[in-house]
Amino acid sequence: MNFNLHTHTLFCDGKAEPEAYIKKALELGFHTLGFSGHAPVPFDNSFSIKEDDFDNYISAINSLKEKHKDQINIFLALEIDFIPGITKSFSEFVKQGNLDYTIGGVHLVRNSDKQGLWFIDGPNYETYDEGLQKLFNGNIRKGVETYYGQVREMTITQSPDIIAHLDKIKMHNKDRYFSEEESWYKDLVWKSLKTISETGSIVEVNTRGLYKKRSGSTFPGPAILEQIHHLKIPITLSSDAHQPDELDGFYKETIGLLKEIGFKELMYFSLDGWKAQGI
Repeated sequence: MNFNLHTHTLFCDGKAEPEAYIKKALELGFHTLGFSGHAPVPFDNSFSIKEDDFDNYISAINSLKEKHKDQINIFLALEIDFIPGITKSFSEFVKQGNLDYTIGGVHLVRNSDKQGLWFIDGPNYETYDEGLQKLFNGNIRKGVETYYGQVREMTITQSPDIIAHLDKIKMHNKDRYFSEEESWYKDLVWKSLKTISETGSIVEVNTRGLYKKRSGSTFPGPAILEQIHHLKIPITLSSDAHQPDELDGFYKETIGLLKEIGFKELMYFSLDGWKAQGI
């Protein structure tokens, strides 16, 4: 598959300059590459674009669009965190940066009853465990319900073009706190998918957990992908690359999985808007 819409550079928590990703994308024969730095958030962190560097990010990607327009389609986007009552609306970022598209993600879960945020991502499961205890008193069902509730609220109120790594909540769980086969968990996923199907957002099939060895399956996993196919929700494929060599990580294997499930096409962004590409 010859595109990737979810890419992080040194402007946020990526490991290389934007042009290095373009060079690799050209080597891979990509026709499209989207840059989607983590949008600024109003608190200190180690992953997002800094507010005072936001304009530089916009300018840099727009310059590369023009520089490489005869070789590859470059697009400007953000992966925007949704934290109720804390983060800016997606529309503000779209207006501020004149973005081509948006990716919406939940990495930080807010329990309105307590101060603090449950960080469910990152390389360390200890952070996940500590947040669960501190913010949800170890009640995994309440934590997971809050996570999927936040995803649904984001989908309804922010209308992201793409929903990032839908079941990321499973990554550090590793079957320790809950099973994805439990009925309450399946009900939460189904409820969230129904919401997505009614809004028109695209679900990302994210391979990062596989090549980083943090998950035994894609985000979302095969069982959820089967439901997505049943509901006819459009999908796209991304590696959520944080360095150039990750641009097509586990693409071949994932395309095989998607074909087995019955998917026929993936959505990508083009100069004429969203288009479908056969697989």
